[in-house]
Order: sequence, then C-alpha cells, then structure tokens
Amino acid sequence: MVSDWRIYRGAGRPHDGLGELPAPPPWRDFSRSRTDAGTAGDAARRLGVQRQLVESLHPRPQEVEAVNAALYLRRPLLVTGDPGTGKSTLAHAVAYELGLGKVLRWPIVSRSALQDGLYHYDAIGRLQDVQLDRAQSGGEPAERPSIGDYIRLGPLGTALLPVPEGEQRVLLVDELDKGDTDLPNDLLNVLEEGEFTIPELERAPEERVRVRTDDGGTAVVERGRVRCQAFPFIVLTSNGERTFPAALLRRCIPLELAPPDPQQLAAMVTAHLGPDALADGAELIEEFLRREPGEVIANDQLFNALFFTARAQGAEPATRRRIAEMLLHRLDRSR
Repeated sequence: MVSDWRIYRGAGRPHDGLGELPAPPPWRDFSRSRTDAGTAGDAARRLGVQRQLVESLHPRPQEVEAVNAALYLRRPLLVTGDPGTGKSTLAHAVAYELGLGKVLRWPIVSRSALQDGLYHYDAIGRLQDVQLDRAQSGGEPAERPSIGDYIRLGPLGTALLPVPEGEQRVLLVDELDKGDTDLPNDLLNVLEEGEFTIPELERAPEERVRVRTDDGGTAVVERGRVRCQAFPFIVLTSNGERTFPAALLRRCIPLELAPPDPQQLAAMVTAHLGPDALADGAELIEEFLRREPGEVIANDQLFNALFFTARAQGAEPATRRRIAEMLLHRLDRSR
C-alpha cells in the first residue's frame, strides 16, 4: 500500500498535517543561519551542511586563478554564467576559506542606484524626531540627536570601511546586469579609488561621527569620508543578459563559470545532501549531466529534485517522475 506523503491534500478539510512536514532542505534552513555563531550558519546554507565530507568542491584551475588574480591585484571579480552555476556561491566559498566573515550582499534590481550601495540618510526620520522632542519639551530639545543615528552605510559602503589587510570584507554585488544601464558606469570611480564621501557628514560640525553599517554594527566616519585601507574582495555577478562598458571590464578580473562537470557535481550533491544522495538520485544526476548544450537547468533545481523525490518515497513512480520533471524545467525557454 502506498503511504500518503502529501501535507496539502486539496480535500478542503482543515487538519494538523503541517506538523508532519520534515525539516527543510539545508539550503532553505534559515533558522540555522540565525542561530549558528558567526558566519557558520550562512556558510552551511550556501556551501552545504555536509561540506566536511568533501575534501574539495573541485573548482576548475581557471576559477582558482581568477580569484587569486583578484586578490593579488585588489580588483573586483566579474563572474558570468548561466543561472545556478555557482556565481554567488563563489563569494561565500572565498569568504569561508579565507576567514573573511559573513559576506556582504547587494542584490541588484532594476531601480538600484549607486547611492543604495553606499549609504542611506533618513532625513525625514531625523526631522520627525526633532519635531517630536520639541513638542514634548515645549521648546527646543535639550539635546539634538546625532546625525549618525540616521545614516546607514549600504553593503558597498560597509565593505569600504578602513580595516587592515587580512580583515577586509567580501562583497557580493549580485546580478549587476539587472540594474539600470547607468549603474556600471556609476561604479567606476568608487571601485577605482576605494572611497566616497557623505555630504551630510562633511557639513556636520563633528569630525568623527558614528553611523550604522549594513551588517548591523556601527563604525566611525571621519570628516564625512569613507576610504578603504585594504580593498575588499568584490564579486560582481551577471547572467550575461547584457554587455558592460569597457571602462568597467578593464577594472575587473573576468571569469565565466561553465556548468559543473561530473566530479564537481558529485561534490556539490554530497556537500548539500550527503553521500547517500549520489546513489539514491543516480538516475536524476545522470539525466542532468546529459542535458543538451544550451539547455539551461540550474544546479539548485537538481538539489530540489533530489531532496523532494527522496522524501516522497511513498508516491507512485510515475508521480515521482512527474515531480522531478516539474522541478527540472528548463530556464532557457518559457513554459
């Protein structure tokens, strides 16, 4: 008899079956990243909770060489490739191996501007607080709030804070090609000079102002200028949806990630799902590796299919096959 693996059954009758829901996939376990100390939880979710079972994720020589070129030359790494080839994961792998802390992440959307990455000044919030204090005190407030309480450095601004060599941050600028056409050119000066100014602090009477940072901490900004001491390791990713200006390309180390080979894929599956997944999902893995050139299916789609079908063992074989096909849909064409 086939057991019912479904949580939602579509019967229209309330039940408490949600309590039977198994633990989430390791890469979707957000509780781990919030409870583990330091960057361990974030690394586990991105790189695989069982990565200690794998000696190496077997990066290709050109990947290692490009990362080292970016480190030696203090230049951003521009990583291109199909969705799901590990472009974002590369930033986390470097941070984890070199002990550079939690990765700062700037996800680019169509409305993203350079200002979003550098800092945000909450002028309206400051004005409201001053007016509230004035109303409560019946006149001028006894002490005006510091302007630094209303300035928050963005991920790029936080990455450019002055720290010694060996303590620089890793910044992931994810999907740069999704942004406004002006953004790559707007980044040029900041990436070249490693500094920027905050006009609101340049006008402030205090020479040193403590502001909030993107990672939840605080930092002191002197004379309204943020200038890096050690250039951060910056990874710019792109799905290749558009070309970038030559001025940006010459300031970056280029790296194109190809789909994983069998050895790399086996290491990834083991790191995320354990060694048993290689045998249990051998058929799906083989189909994934045999896909046609130009057929885009992301690595995490395979992980999803392996995880889900392994937990739907009670389903009929035809049902499991249908689930796998749904999860492994091609990304290079509309459905």
